[in-house]
Amino acid sequence: MPRFVARAVLTAAVLITTGALSMTAQAKQPTYSAHYAEDRSEIEDLMARYLFAIDYFDWDSYVETFAPDGELTFASGTSKGRDAIRAAVTSFSSRIGQFYHTEDGKPAKLRHVILQSSIRVEGNHAWGRTLWVEMANHGPGDTMKMGTYGIYEDEFSKIGGHWFIQKRNVLNEFLKGRNSGPNNPVRDMDALAEAARK
Repeated sequence: MPRFVARAVLTAAVLITTGALSMTAQAKQPTYSAHYAEDRSEIEDLMARYLFAIDYFDWDSYVETFAPDGELTFASGTSKGRDAIRAAVTSFSSRIGQFYHTEDGKPAKLRHVILQSSIRVEGNHAWGRTLWVEMANHGPGDTMKMGTYGIYEDEFSKIGGHWFIQKRNVLNEFLKGRNSGPNNPVRDMDALAEAARK
């Protein structure tokens, strides 16, 4: 076989294989509704409000991010309903100075940040997987120190035209039994969303 023909056959084979792989990769991506951008932006705003409420001890705003029968799970346990959630987080917050404090022993300022989020929306239900970090002026000379980090495993519900946190599981990647994996959290989230479509 002439060299230029062999090269053409090889090139065609590579293009066909690459195209097939590309189609397979695209097929694994979710299909988004026409309203996805609007739903996602409202959910992202909800998550930001949740974090600002924590950092500024605004517990009224904090519990309002949850559905009335919402559920919060973190290292201290699971709380269901807004009253129980308020009791759990205010109790934890009152002890935060034991873990994070300035050099003179006062409670440190905590600031929570969310990094990347993957969010699936199916009608009035949504799921999210979000990487979060927490920092405080807990370092030498009250400098910033990265404290903790983890993943939020979320379920959201749209009630009366507004999104709320239905369930939030706060995973702490450094605590035994409270870390994510070994599976990719986004693939697990996609499985939940796909099951809900059936």
